[in-house]
Amino acid sequence: MTKPTFATAMTELEEVVRKLEQGDVPLEEAIDLYKKGMELSKLCHDTLQNAEQQLISIVGEDGEKKAFQQGNGEE
Repeated sequence: MTKPTFATAMTELEEVVRKLEQGDVPLEEAIDLYKKGMELSKLCHDTLQNAEQQLISIVGEDGEKKAFQQGNGEE
């Protein structure tokens, strides 16, 4: 099984949540949906955390990595 993209995982997670919120699925299916939703949630969280780590440092004009300054002096 290949790892879904972030967008695909989010779409699938939204569908799982929609089905669970309707409340008309059998208990066994609800448990399976919940498990799938937790896996998709973890995948999305991990993907976002990885993206955040990549953005924490930026490369300056001189090629040196510099810490990302949130806000950048703009208010």
